[in-house]
Amino acid sequence: MPDTQALVNDFLNKLKKRKIEGSQATAKQTAELLRSVISQTRVPYTNQAAALIQSVKAVGEGLIAANPVELAVGNVVRRVLHIIREEDLSLTTAAMAGLNLSAVSDDEDDVDGDNQPVLSAAAIAAASRSTLRPPSLQTLLEDVPDSAAVPHTSSSGGDSEGKSKSADKSSRSRKLKHDVIEAVNELIQDINTCHEQIAEQAVEHIHQNEVILTLGSSRTVLEFLCAAKEKKRSFRVFVAEGAPRYQGHLLAKELVTRGLQTTLITDSAIFAMISRVNMVIVGAHAVMANGGVIAPVGLNMVALAAQKHAVPFVVLAGSHKLCPLYPHHPEVLLNELRSPSELLDFGEFSDCLDFGSGIGAPLLHVVNPTFDYVPPKLVSLFITDTGGHNPSYIAEIYQLFVMSLRGEDMKFKSEIMKTNCIAGGNLVKS
Repeated sequence: MPDTQALVNDFLNKLKKRKIEGSQATAKQTAELLRSVISQTRVPYTNQAAALIQSVKAVGEGLIAANPVELAVGNVVRRVLHIIREEDLSLTTAAMAGLNLSAVSDDEDDVDGDNQPVLSAAAIAAASRSTLRPPSLQTLLEDVPDSAAVPHTSSSGGDSEGKSKSADKSSRSRKLKHDVIEAVNELIQDINTCHEQIAEQAVEHIHQNEVILTLGSSRTVLEFLCAAKEKKRSFRVFVAEGAPRYQGHLLAKELVTRGLQTTLITDSAIFAMISRVNMVIVGAHAVMANGGVIAPVGLNMVALAAQKHAVPFVVLAGSHKLCPLYPHHPEVLLNELRSPSELLDFGEFSDCLDFGSGIGAPLLHVVNPTFDYVPPKLVSLFITDTGGHNPSYIAEIYQLFVMSLRGEDMKFKSEIMKTNCIAGGNLVKS
């Protein structure tokens, strides 16, 4: 098995050099790395959950600092921390229920068995789990109680009477890691299938003979549109090219390959074409706690055009992109400046970039931001792998989720925010 520190260092290097493309790939690899960290962490005889949390926090802080703009990393770290606390609470509840059941068993002869059925520790734990356990973000979004899940343990209180305390603690230690790893595996599976789960909802939102507008390239948008096409929906797609990287060219080519009627337009033609559009469907880099969206540069202009012409603006985002952080201000966002070479040829503009002009600075400055911030008032609907939600609902869900976090996780969150604010001067006004 490869050394954990070597895996961490390799992933840190990829994050720093921006070698991982896309939030889904980043989230998946982050979850897989944290699973390896948990698997190889040596837990003490007591406070096993604290040891796992400390290991995840130590690795998570380094990952977030390596690429503060990739918010999916912090999202997954928080989800894994929450999973550890959930599973620890579940096992503690089951253990307490077993002790209570054992204490009452001495009086069983005085109770009518027909009227008072004896419940196993697993049943008691499952029943109390939904009331004592803080809700997960997935549960809040799906609005499904955790008690619907299959209990992890199946041993009754009577079965454990002959075991020693040391054996119980050792077994609980192994079970905690096992349950946490199983829950992280479920998280990885959710990340893997988010595109398919979002695409299944396409037929509910795209109707016959509609015109859809999108910008740039997004795999989520691609699968969503193609899923509607497979359901015999006939519609046309306007694709804005997404300068300066022109990712829209790649999306337009893929849509044509899959048999969709596609029209490629320049970004500057969006306002001229928006009046012909029935719906705007775009992807997102991250969804903030207030319902605002960090998206590829140019999408704020698209959202304003859609609002001007009363066109629904729909954002597709997997739950791994839901970030419990608030933007510092509606006009300020976490951003990243890309190379000026995407905008111009240095040889062609070499005279403008000459430092020998006597003023000690170039005459031409090139700013090439990566992201835009779209405020929640411009978003009509979010479609996630758990269904469709409006921005106000997303904000309410975040408030409930943040309230369910422990104080230690809130402190961890504030440390992440501080790191994001000061790292590399990446705050750019839109």
